[in-house]
Amino acid sequence: VQLQASGGGLVQAGGSLRLSCAASGRTFSSFDKGWFRQAPGKEREFVGAISRSGGSTYYEDSVKGRFTISVDSAKNTVYLQMNSLKPEDTAVYYCAAGLGFYSGRVYKRPSDYDYWGQGTQVTVSS
Repeated sequence: VQLQASGGGLVQAGGSLRLSCAASGRTFSSFDKGWFRQAPGKEREFVGAISRSGGSTYYEDSVKGRFTISVDSAKNTVYLQMNSLKPEDTAVYYCAAGLGFYSGRVYKRPSDYDYWGQGTQVTVSS
């Protein structure tokens, strides 16, 4: 499957952005999906995930209550809605997809995921 992320940009603190990750090449509903981010000089970190059924989501504490992951199966697209953005949210954001995940388990390591989008830059100014 090929993943194409988009929607990044420059926004002021307190603002919102919605990232999209469109999949092609294989039925996206077969995959669990995750969002990660990587700030300059830092390791790639897990942001959140949504199960392949779309019925379960999980968020890291740093974004819980501000970010929401959703999926549109008809469009083969997963979204990351980001509200109340903070300067510390500045990073390149990546979508990822994984196969064979156990139901109910949260996969947070980048190495758990099989496919990656190219990343989209999000910059939050103070």
